[in-house]
Amino acid sequence: MQRLLWIAAGLLLLASCTSVPDGVKPVENFDADRYLGNWYEIARLPHSFEEGLSNVTATYTLRDDGGINVLNKGFNDESGEWEEAEGKAYFVENPSIGYLKVSFFGPFYASYVVVSVDESYRYALVSGPDRSYLWVLSRTKTLAPDTLDSLVDKAEALGYDVSQLIYVNQDKYR
Repeated sequence: MQRLLWIAAGLLLLASCTSVPDGVKPVENFDADRYLGNWYEIARLPHSFEEGLSNVTATYTLRDDGGINVLNKGFNDESGEWEEAEGKAYFVENPSIGYLKVSFFGPFYASYVVVSVDESYRYALVSGPDRSYLWVLSRTKTLAPDTLDSLVDKAEALGYDVSQLIYVNQDKYR
């Protein structure tokens, strides 16, 4: 429960942070239906709301109001327990642009910017409102090294400090 409060507090700090980082462009011709489903977190920049979590996943499902339900789960290595946070996301411009605002806490939203997604929607590079937020996501628990390197190189070229990336362990089974 305390972890969920930290998640909420972290997202509260992002309140009204629904911008796109300078020089970063959301994916165009985005297909939300193909993006729905389960994603594994392969790498991330460090933040207190995910500190100590491994085996992190994000599951996206369609909401009745046209938005997207977000369910994040992770294993707290210290407590030995699974934790989860539920949120909702809405497109900022239109559904064909990978630029959403996401909320895990009341009316407070933060940017969720799909920077890159492959043609088959198997892996993605996602940013928050600034360059201190970055995630590499995959439909599988691992990515081919050349694919991961390519995504990390893209992030670095966009100005993200990839030397700080945390590579997420995905060894637990639910």
